[in-house]
Amino acid sequence: METLQYAIRKLIYAIPLLFGVTFLSFILMVHFGPDLTYSILPKSATQEQIEEIRAELGYDLPFLQRYGKFMKEVVTLDFGSSTSSGEKVSSILKKAVPVSFLVALPAFILANLLGILLALYAANHRGRFPDKAVMVLAAIGMSISYLMVVIAFQLIFCTSYGLNWFPVQGWVEPPPDYPDATAGEIFYYYWYYYWSYVAVPTLASIFVALGYNTRFFRAVIVEELNRDYVRTARAYGVRNRKIMMKHVLKNAMIPISTRIIITLPFVVIAGNLVVEKFFGIPGVGLVTYDAITNGDLPIVKAVVTCTAVLYVLALILTDIVYKIIDPRISYSK
Repeated sequence: METLQYAIRKLIYAIPLLFGVTFLSFILMVHFGPDLTYSILPKSATQEQIEEIRAELGYDLPFLQRYGKFMKEVVTLDFGSSTSSGEKVSSILKKAVPVSFLVALPAFILANLLGILLALYAANHRGRFPDKAVMVLAAIGMSISYLMVVIAFQLIFCTSYGLNWFPVQGWVEPPPDYPDATAGEIFYYYWYYYWSYVAVPTLASIFVALGYNTRFFRAVIVEELNRDYVRTARAYGVRNRKIMMKHVLKNAMIPISTRIIITLPFVVIAGNLVVEKFFGIPGVGLVTYDAITNGDLPIVKAVVTCTAVLYVLALILTDIVYKIIDPRISYSK
């Protein structure tokens, strides 16, 4: 009950921030955004046709009315139709968001889990060879361009120049219509092809993200190792493994959870533009790339606005998670 009340209070406090985020998005992408009139009409359009399209797009409305229309789109998640395909933007995102989530989820989980484990290992051997080796590998991973990693992994695992283990591009298609297929066979079909398409993007994402995660997590854990309670526990003969896993990691989880949670909106909405473009995966990243290249403002507006709003909500979620991690944190303040 206390957690629910705190969440509601934080949502109320976040209204000015949400207002600021949506207002800034409106100013940059709508009010001062590109004029789509001449991209819709031919060069030979008459003045009457131009005025008709401008009225249809809402360009003739006063500033506050346009902002009110934009806020209605944000609240109802109805951003109109794509200027390229004519399909509803909400329908496009409804199909693309789950794909981006399924692509990014394995890399998101593994990169954070492995980052925490490597950070614990490095921090536990601080200043010695294992620590230096982990940090050197992390620095190498951080220094290589994400684009180069994706291209290299694609060549190594997906082409005849390398191992040719996985398909170069594509996504899971519905299984063939076999009337006698069992539920287990259908599940195996989806599971097999899902991992065949997601394996290489996952490896590429882990390779890049692991360096950043490990360095950040290690810094947080090393800071905890310098606390007085660690020296006291060691003085009393508490085993090092128990100190690291039960005390140090638990106290370090607040900054670690903050980093993890604030990246969730980018996993759910923003997608991974580079991976989805190179592997031909029909997620939000590919949809956004096509929208940018085609000047499809409704889709770009929807993706940017939804990501910004979810980012604000993720900040609220971090405060709630703090209480779960450390019950000593009071919601009354």
